[in-house]
Amino acid sequence: MPDSKRFLHPEAIKRISRMEVRARHIVEGFLSGMHRSPYFGQSVEFLQHREYVRGDDLRHVDWKVWARQDRLYIKQYEEETNLRCTLLVDVSNSMAYGNGPLSKYEYACTAASSLAYLLLKQQDGVGCIAFDDRIRRQLPIRSKRNHLMAICESLNVSEPSDKTDMFGIFRHVAESAPRRGMIVLVSDLFADLDATVKGLKLLRQRGHDVMVLHIMDDDELDFEFSGPMRFDGLESDDFLNCNPRALRDGYLAALNEFLEDVRRRCAKNAVDYALVRTSDPLDAVLAKFLSSRLGMHHRN
Repeated sequence: MPDSKRFLHPEAIKRISRMEVRARHIVEGFLSGMHRSPYFGQSVEFLQHREYVRGDDLRHVDWKVWARQDRLYIKQYEEETNLRCTLLVDVSNSMAYGNGPLSKYEYACTAASSLAYLLLKQQDGVGCIAFDDRIRRQLPIRSKRNHLMAICESLNVSEPSDKTDMFGIFRHVAESAPRRGMIVLVSDLFADLDATVKGLKLLRQRGHDVMVLHIMDDDELDFEFSGPMRFDGLESDDFLNCNPRALRDGYLAALNEFLEDVRRRCAKNAVDYALVRTSDPLDAVLAKFLSSRLGMHHRN
């Protein structure tokens, strides 16, 4: 049997030029691989059974219980409010890096577009902000299906530039969001970590659920370089001529310390965190998002 998941790998996704088509392809491929999911098409949550009373809507009868017990029971539900989600996509200079089929920027935009399509498919509302040291593009939260096109176009016209001001963006979102919702940050986190955590904490204090999708290239995570090389700063004019093999152990130790610090500080502030490689299949991002959302629902 052919492996349909191969069509969700970055190598395959790269061949699809239109962002909207990419998003639909990824989400529909992801959904087709799920046998049963508690996440989709559920505007209400099942709570418990009660005995049938004359006049009850027969659509809510649990016929499986009737078959076992020969008594009619009604499934009771609790209404849920639709999710309001804002996608924060980092388009700073460091996101332009990539040695695989997709750069960090391309992967982040594809992941954000796929999340947008998934949310709109569930009739949830989604908005999008592309930012570096300021807001480059901003779209309000909407729940109409045609909003996907606007989000994809917004991300397509954004190009990586300048440095990153995480706290300024988070403060803007915290002050401008009229209602609590979910905030998903898609970034390589190459910014002042103290300022980033301060901003995440502010969003949590305002009642938002927050998730960080930490996008990194394999080169950054594995440092498999060889031979004399020049490394240029991703968001500065600095450079370094060196033998990467001599630096690898120290680099990886510092990187692991950084990643552990990020995980620890996110956990401390009840922020869900997921590290994503640009070589990961795109459906992995959707799975991590849905797992995060389910966990948030149980916490609230």
